[in-house]
Amino acid sequence: MSKWSMVIDLDKCVACQACSIACRFENNTPAVAPDQAEMGRAMRWNDVFPMPINSAEGSGEYPNVKTQYMTRPCMHCENPPCIKVCPVGATFINEEGLVEQNYARCIGCRFCTVGCPYGVRYFNWFEPQWEAPLAEHLNPDKVEGKGVLEGPAVRPRGVVEKCTYCIHRLKKAHAQAEAEGRDFRADEYVPACVQTCTGKARFFGDLEDPNSAVSQLEKNTRSFRLLEDVGTHPKTIYLREG
Repeated sequence: MSKWSMVIDLDKCVACQACSIACRFENNTPAVAPDQAEMGRAMRWNDVFPMPINSAEGSGEYPNVKTQYMTRPCMHCENPPCIKVCPVGATFINEEGLVEQNYARCIGCRFCTVGCPYGVRYFNWFEPQWEAPLAEHLNPDKVEGKGVLEGPAVRPRGVVEKCTYCIHRLKKAHAQAEAEGRDFRADEYVPACVQTCTGKARFFGDLEDPNSAVSQLEKNTRSFRLLEDVGTHPKTIYLREG
């Protein structure tokens, strides 16, 4: 059984936002008006934001300045609090360890948004809509699994959304391997943000494979997990800046 993980090297991240744009177009996450974003209603499955500089010399002075960035997708925890607080079982861990959301079951109570210590769950306040040019570029991928639509189909108003590690790509890769009568290979599954990262700061693969890049990077002395002390055991791993 695979143990899918993402490793993000913060030393290589240049905050180009390619990952955020790739995520938005791959998963059909709608934009909201500026006034709604100020109210905390922006849909950012993958967020990139500046962090304060913790050094004696500070961030420097123009033009010689230093900047650190943090990027935050879903952590896909092995012990996710969001699942424990969901009263209807709309969020669950699938057979490959990914934290999924059953949009047809979600009642919009938002307990999971409160239970998530990472702030990476987003309530859909409005019927999703896009301006005419953007609407023509919606990802049509749809994959059926367990009687539930999985993939970047447009979610309705009143449900909670989040990063899925582009699970529809995993389903498609499994289906392709089965159709070709061969075994599925881990390198066939890559989320859009990892594929698009211009600084090669993101890595993805199976932690159970000792030869995979993520397995090797997990052992790096720079590796850490967010909020390790709360016991969520996230599978999104970071490499601190050197």
